[in-house]
Amino acid sequence: MSDSFRLTIHMVSSLDGMIAKKDNSVSWFETTDYYERGFTGQSPEEFLKTIDCYVMGSRTYEHALELSGSYGWAYGDTPTIVTTHRNLPVERTNIEFYSGDLNNLVKERLRPRYNNVWLVGGPTLAREFLRLQLVDEIRLSILPIILGEGTPFFDHVGQEFALHLKDATPYKNGMVELCYAIRNV
Repeated sequence: MSDSFRLTIHMVSSLDGMIAKKDNSVSWFETTDYYERGFTGQSPEEFLKTIDCYVMGSRTYEHALELSGSYGWAYGDTPTIVTTHRNLPVERTNIEFYSGDLNNLVKERLRPRYNNVWLVGGPTLAREFLRLQLVDEIRLSILPIILGEGTPFFDHVGQEFALHLKDATPYKNGMVELCYAIRNV
């Protein structure tokens, strides 16, 4: 069992907390904002190499497959586990499906094999991982836009979680990334 294991919820949202428009379009990800004092940031390719495994829900997987036709598969060759009870198409060799208990997923599959696991969607799966206290940190990238409606990131979590701000980074494109550790109080 790895002592350096970390499970991170990562989400990109609008300022009003929406992670998707009603039509699931992602055009709002393209920002024309400019923040002079912001950071350019590490190259996405270099940063993505630090992630050992992705976990996502079935709807996020289906949406990623749909977008891959236009934008390519966003998760590269990194192992990706999709939680689902449905029979979904396997489009890549690094995709694995899981339909069991989430505690067992972390304990038996993720923790022994990986150090840096990112849960990348969606809100239902994030809520369940939080409720089961399986999350170490939350990274929220807020884009400079208010969508007004759509899919909220934190929807009916149902309990309070104390957080500790680990980092806050403004970027040149106006995006702000907040990184919070989950505090065990």
